[in-house]
Order: sequence, then structure tokens, then C-alpha cells
Amino acid sequence: MESTMSKHQTTISRRDLMRSSAIAAAGAAIVPADTAGAAESTSKHFEALAMVHVEINGIDHQLELQPRVTLLDMLRERLQLTGTKKGCNRGECGACTVLLEGRRVNACLVLAVATDGRKVTTIEGLADGPHLHPVQQAFIDHDAFQCGFCTCGQIMSAVGCIAEGHTGSNAEIREWMSGNICRCSAYPQIAAAVEAAAKEKA
Repeated sequence: MESTMSKHQTTISRRDLMRSSAIAAAGAAIVPADTAGAAESTSKHFEALAMVHVEINGIDHQLELQPRVTLLDMLRERLQLTGTKKGCNRGECGACTVLLEGRRVNACLVLAVATDGRKVTTIEGLADGPHLHPVQQAFIDHDAFQCGFCTCGQIMSAVGCIAEGHTGSNAEIREWMSGNICRCSAYPQIAAAVEAAAKEKA
């Protein structure tokens, strides 16, 4: 029986097939001129810098930043204030807690441009020279840390918790400090430290 394949039919090699597939894929990826122009415009928009004037720990700073830069990255990358830790980077662990106008915020969720004209306090700004803040001292006295990674955020949150008046009981402290995760589970010591610092302030 005669073969169904013609004697004159060219056989395509694997290499030729791969080469032709790559060329086809590259052609499909070509972006129309109008779409490319829109993408370039968007890119330039994000590259535009914004001027941010912010007071951090009593010191005025004037910075040029991309609008998408977070307060956390501004503190760590631009100002080398690395006491504010980058943990989950999505507002779940509290390691990046700072005070913005005296209120607790997760620095990873706040855009740096949103702090323009405002006051920020980080862990580096709590102590008065060689004298520790009462909350810092209480954490030492009650051994309220182990690995130490979450400690700065815990202390900043504790300062805010005390200022807000949520220290009526150990249970209330635990509730209002629940946004700060301690992977070492030093919660009893942390709550005791906050309670002691609140009594000292009172």
C-alpha cells in the first residue's frame, strides 16, 4: 500500500518547530502603539516625585519620594530608623507600629505622602537622652521580650494603648494590644509591663 505521506513532503525538525513557535509568540506579544503610550504615561506618573515635609521624633525632614512609598520604607530606607521592623508588610503583625499624631498606626499601611505636615514618633524617639521611657523600662523590668523582633512595635503600641486609656484591667490590655503579635508568646509579661507602666503614669 502506498504511504499517505508524499515523497516530496518536507519533514519539519524539532528545532524548526521550536524556532517558529518562538517567533509566533514574540509577534503576539507586540503591544499596539496606543497601549504602549498609555503604559509609558502610567510609568512616568509613578516616577514623579512628591515632596514630603514631616516631623519625626522632633526633627523636621523634607524628602522627595515616589507617591507609592510607605511610611515604613521611608523610615527604614531613607532615614535609617530601623527600630521600626518590617514583619508581614500587610498590617497583620504590628511589628511596624509607630505613632502618627499620637495615635497608633501600622507604618506598612500608611503612604509616606499621607504624613506630610504631620508628626511621627518611632521607637528611637521615646527615650529622653539616657533616660528610658517608662514603657521601655517596664518591658525590661518584666522581661517582656525574648527574640526582640516584635518588641519595638509592642512598646509603641503600649504607649498608644496607655494614652488611649485602655488599661483598666489585664484583660482590657490584652484586647487592645491584640494587634501586635509575639511569636515567642511573651504575652503575660507584655501585659504585666503595660499594666505597670500605666500605673506609674497615673
